[in-house]
Amino acid sequence: MPSATLTLSSKNYSSWSLRGWLLCRFAGLPFEERMVETDDASARAELLLLSPSVLVPRLTHGEVEVWDTLAIAEYLDEILPDAQLLPADRAARAHCRAICGEMHSGFSALRSALPMNLKAHYPNFTVWSRAKGDIQRIVDIWRNCLEIYGGPYLFGSHRGMADAMYAPVATRFLTYDVALDSVCAAYCQTIMAMPEMQEWLGAARQEPDDIEELEVEF
Repeated sequence: MPSATLTLSSKNYSSWSLRGWLLCRFAGLPFEERMVETDDASARAELLLLSPSVLVPRLTHGEVEVWDTLAIAEYLDEILPDAQLLPADRAARAHCRAICGEMHSGFSALRSALPMNLKAHYPNFTVWSRAKGDIQRIVDIWRNCLEIYGGPYLFGSHRGMADAMYAPVATRFLTYDVALDSVCAAYCQTIMAMPEMQEWLGAARQEPDDIEELEVEF
């Protein structure tokens, strides 16, 4: 198989980099990481919430370049179908694509009000009303999937595309002390306990705080 490189921005702040990285790890694709400088225009657009889909993360696999997170997921599912990033059942696969698309294109209020910051913790954080609507929709998605497919992941016993897409939300809920019911809290714990998440968190803690615009005092 051709060699692969995954271009990332910040591990502490970049939700899209985390998604792309988890997808590659879940798929079992060996890859090298390439970190771009945070003054790179594309990286800053992502980190400062100016664009949800830019040139970071970017998967380079042989002569193929894929830079949209959903496109990365679909590409990995094509070349490594045994990884089961998408469910085998057609109806479940459609359901998975729908909630991943919703994450990819929606929840702008959540992104603005609760930006990803893995090293921070804001107890008793006050969430503004529009973001509360996004949170409610996300927990409804989680509860529905966990009820239908039995957990512990969103589509059953195998983690996949949907879990990679929603993993950064789990970190946001912990960072900003969002109150969750027992079902959703357990799902957050499942996500955060994954070895891949622990590895990413460890790297994020070592990252310098060099993006002043994202060091907001609440």
